[in-house]
Amino acid sequence: IQPREKDIEYSVDHYGDHFYIRTNYDEAKNFKLMKTPVDKTTKENWIDVIPHRDDVLLEGFEIFKNYLVVNERIKGLRNLRIIKWEDRSEHYLDFGEETYVARISINPEFDTDILRYLYSSLTTPYSTFDYNMISGEKTLLKEEEVLGDFDKNNYEAKRLYAIADDGTQIPISLVYRKGLKLDGNNPVLLYGYGSYGASRDPYFSSVRLSLLDRGFVYAIAHIRGGSEMGRQWYEDGKLLKKMNTFTDFNDCAEYLISEKYTNPEKLFAMGGSAGGLLMGAIINLQPELYKGVVAAVPWVDVVTTMLDDD
Repeated sequence: IQPREKDIEYSVDHYGDHFYIRTNYDEAKNFKLMKTPVDKTTKENWIDVIPHRDDVLLEGFEIFKNYLVVNERIKGLRNLRIIKWEDRSEHYLDFGEETYVARISINPEFDTDILRYLYSSLTTPYSTFDYNMISGEKTLLKEEEVLGDFDKNNYEAKRLYAIADDGTQIPISLVYRKGLKLDGNNPVLLYGYGSYGASRDPYFSSVRLSLLDRGFVYAIAHIRGGSEMGRQWYEDGKLLKKMNTFTDFNDCAEYLISEKYTNPEKLFAMGGSAGGLLMGAIINLQPELYKGVVAAVPWVDVVTTMLDDD
């Protein structure tokens, strides 16, 4: 609908007499939703439906006959926003947890009041729900089976914020078995990535349960270099600003220590690939913070590798 143009991204769906377009056009770093008549599709005809917002990343949308459903990342968390075409009334789904991941699933039916979506959290296995957009009723269709005696009510997840040296709030998602004492004596495994704009969402993983059941706290540092807080979060963690990625992680480690979750003798860090680069940096910057580091397939010789013609 629009000839290819440098730095303009867009995806399209159709409804009535218009195409609906998710795009970064007109400096919309976090993307916005626009529309254009089906017979006038080039960008000069596009008009805003949901304007760009500096603090909300528009990740996707689904069109129904009576509703528009939007996947938005707000304060690092993926939200589902329901907008009624008729009167523009709207609401967000309430998932009842501090930290989670939710996204639109496959919805082949256009004329329906039922939205199918996927949900997970650090305590909830991947689940498929049907949501009645009129009544607000949720129906659980399927939850990923976890072998053994797993009971999600035995675990607790939290969303915390560390303060970076420049005053930026860095989200931390963490999970532990209930009954944890904040006495500074708990083992913690702190994970991070912070590269390529790839967000690390707080989803469920059964392989963590063995650690949690032995008293570990598992934490994710949502550091700059990902896109958890929008496109600028990525821009502020690359190239000449890459140091933010490393110092953000160490600031998260210091926060967990100060809040009595752990101490340097029981704090471990983990990251892989570009997250392995992170591990190499953080342990050299502040080795006194960590008892150990897991650097999985670490890419720690970036400059040498990129300059190698072979």
